[in-house]
Amino acid sequence: MGTRRRGSIGERLPVFEGAGVAAADVGVAGGEPVRGGVVLAICSVAAFMAFLDATIVNIAFPNIERSFRGVSPSWLSWIINGYNILFAALLLPAGRLADLVGRRRLFHVGLFVFTAASLLCAAAPTAELLISLRIVQAVGAALLVPTGLGLLLGVLPAERRVAGVAILGAAAAVAAAIGPSLGGFLVTASSWRLVFLVNGPLGIAALLAGSFILPEQRTAAKPPDLLATTLLIGSVGLVALAITQGPSWGWTSWRVLGSFALAAILAAALRIRRRAEEAAEPQALKARIVRTANAATAIFAAAFYAKILNDVLFLTSIWHYSILATGAAITPGPLFTALFAPPAGRAAKRLGLGPVAALGAFIYALGCGWYALRAGVHPNYVRDWLPGTVLTGLGIALAFPTLTTAAVESLPTSLYATGSALNATARQLGGVLGISVVIAIIGQGGISIFHSAYVHGWTFGVGAAAVAALAALLVGRSGTAQSGTDAAAPQHS
Repeated sequence: MGTRRRGSIGERLPVFEGAGVAAADVGVAGGEPVRGGVVLAICSVAAFMAFLDATIVNIAFPNIERSFRGVSPSWLSWIINGYNILFAALLLPAGRLADLVGRRRLFHVGLFVFTAASLLCAAAPTAELLISLRIVQAVGAALLVPTGLGLLLGVLPAERRVAGVAILGAAAAVAAAIGPSLGGFLVTASSWRLVFLVNGPLGIAALLAGSFILPEQRTAAKPPDLLATTLLIGSVGLVALAITQGPSWGWTSWRVLGSFALAAILAAALRIRRRAEEAAEPQALKARIVRTANAATAIFAAAFYAKILNDVLFLTSIWHYSILATGAAITPGPLFTALFAPPAGRAAKRLGLGPVAALGAFIYALGCGWYALRAGVHPNYVRDWLPGTVLTGLGIALAFPTLTTAAVESLPTSLYATGSALNATARQLGGVLGISVVIAIIGQGGISIFHSAYVHGWTFGVGAAAVAALAALLVGRSGTAQSGTDAAAPQHS
């Protein structure tokens, strides 16, 4: 185990090797030493919870539908998409706010809001209240992600940031992938309400530990642009509404066409607003490698989230698996992701971020293609399902953490929270698109009796992942644009 000195601060910092952590003491408020591994653990738990709730509700959806029989399944889908849209739209302003008022402070606020909303979701007596509480939960999640990554990277030397980002990226990817598996177990053990209660112990433990461990960090930053955030929420929400309601309302109905038209108007207004902002935006955020990595992340996320929902609905409707059996069938995927994550990190260090991410997205496309060609109407798990799970698990391990690293690793220290928020925004916006497309393909009720519908869902995954692979190649061999320390390092107080 070794230590590194950080530029002007000269405090001992954690050393990361691959996916493992060799924790040394790092400086925090008042000069008290903490273990670097503990900081990593707290931030990883926060990321895990936020991204877990982006997918865990998928498998609980049929159970939720039975609890609220008077509500249309298409509107109940906003329990999933409402969370993802608000989560995505609020990440960037949350990152800016964290840089302005303090990452530690906002991290604790996010933990409290997310945990409290989760517990209230578990007790929600009506669908309307559940959807509203999911929106509150999304606000807490949006505060957690950029502040957690910003806190971690704020105590890492430049040469160790890639590994730190990769570990958090892997935690987020595993959380999103394991959501249906864990959800299946919890729903079977009790009901859908348990999928929200699981956040209670994790959130309380992270909140208590963070109060004693995490250092405060803040940098000079502009206040968040609330108008741009509102325009983003409106445009993405209207696109998701049009896609999910298209089969029911009719693709040429005035409601669908009007939703698309209004979304385009809001997007144009957002673009005009962003042009004014871009003049003063740091050049690092406008770098080609940052934008390309975020674009690849969004496209790959569309394939990823679409496949998760498609898998759950296929296993329960075509193979007639129980909720528990469906969760068990999906479980090997995240296990393979966790298994492959350490060698994937080492491969990225040797071969470059872009090539490894592209390889991961291509392998993921092969996995989706395997399901489309092999998963028939008669169940044969080992022969027809498990090989695809190995491929997609490996693809996630190679693609998601590496793209996240490419999107933030080249940024100066002062832009860590903002950069990580941009990447997480791209991921969640891609997820909204992927889920909306699958709902449109499968049908309004979130289920189809036709095998071909699920084949089309996996085919969409093939195409999206293949495009993501091409975009990742443009990232190049390395995301490093700077080396050494940045003069605008965060202030530790």
